[in-house]
Amino acid sequence: MNSTFKLKEPNSEKETLIYFRSYFGNENKNFIYSTGEKIKPEEWDFENRQPNDLNGRTKRAESHRSIKKQLDRYIGYFTEIVNRYKNIGEEITIDIIRQRFDEEFKKIKRKDDFFRIYDEFVQEKENDYSGKGISKSTKNRYEYNKKLLENFQEEYKLKLSLGNFDEKIYNKFLKYCIEEKDHSANTVHRNVGLLKTFFYWTLSKKYTYNNGFINFKKPPKFRTDEIALNYEQVEKIHQYDFSTSKRLERVRDLFVFGCVTGMRFGNYSSISKEDIQGDFIRVIDLKSKSKNLAIPLNSISRAILEKYDYELPNISNQKMNEFIKEVFKKMDFTEDIKKTMKYGDELVEKKTEFWERISSHTARRSFITIMKNNKVPDKVIMSYTGHTSLEVFNAYYRPSEDDKVNYMNEVFK
Repeated sequence: MNSTFKLKEPNSEKETLIYFRSYFGNENKNFIYSTGEKIKPEEWDFENRQPNDLNGRTKRAESHRSIKKQLDRYIGYFTEIVNRYKNIGEEITIDIIRQRFDEEFKKIKRKDDFFRIYDEFVQEKENDYSGKGISKSTKNRYEYNKKLLENFQEEYKLKLSLGNFDEKIYNKFLKYCIEEKDHSANTVHRNVGLLKTFFYWTLSKKYTYNNGFINFKKPPKFRTDEIALNYEQVEKIHQYDFSTSKRLERVRDLFVFGCVTGMRFGNYSSISKEDIQGDFIRVIDLKSKSKNLAIPLNSISRAILEKYDYELPNISNQKMNEFIKEVFKKMDFTEDIKKTMKYGDELVEKKTEFWERISSHTARRSFITIMKNNKVPDKVIMSYTGHTSLEVFNAYYRPSEDDKVNYMNEVFK
């Protein structure tokens, strides 16, 4: 695709603007763009479409060299954009090239700065009605990732952009997640996956041509020593007197409900009376959006539902994770627990108190562990939890030290 320059008023006796010009055959139109540079027509080489060559170090000669250098920038940038579109097999239009020129030469702030584009990305994913839309829990993860990136930007005094997010910044981000936020390898693995999904989307939207993220390596997953409660511990928590703190009582009840149903927090935190049909809780699995779950009620889950007239307390997952730790700390679950994490080839061991390791997801892990310890078939448990992958399902099973001892003694009496 050829390009050249023309004067706005070639017959003028005064300085006139120099325009960049290129013909777009697909639109049968000329793209005309003001370079902002001016020159007298008598000093313009009409044959070669550039300022006259002037030797020496005169003021006019310096001015011509400066103008020519700027015009070369237009030619170079135009060629770069055209080649990029050619390489990805997409048709370039006058509107696209005008937008890119505005960004490059007029420094017009893009409507799509990093976090604004991120919001557009999440909104589009959320409003995708083709059946591929994200679940509420996935949306929450994307929003958490955005907050994480904002905090990282502030902490490192950076200005994130699609163009500057290179391997150097990526490694700083990993360091921030691991050292500052104390994220496990699995959490970092998941968050990097979400980040790369966002970058692939920006590339497909042509908001950026920076594809360096493709080579960003996710830290491998590592099975950490996550906590699961046994039935006796769940009963102890359920029977604890929290009457002096209604806030902690509601959080405790929600957590125990998760322990005895195996549901995801997003599902059990929004249960209503309409979801109870006979002896079953019937809901659509929020993660798959296409799987119907039927979880039988038991004495504990029924009692909690009746306590709240079948409208369980409404609380965000973030607050739930914060407050449930408070519940366990108040109940003196303070023994030290060793946690092993892996970052690359390095194993890191940390000691934390029991209550610090509790989250809303501990309830689901506890349910699966309790059911498996009671010899309930995997397929039955998976019908409650909505798991379709046996590998993922088994990753939830966490036999305690006592369980291991009991199983060993049962076999070798």
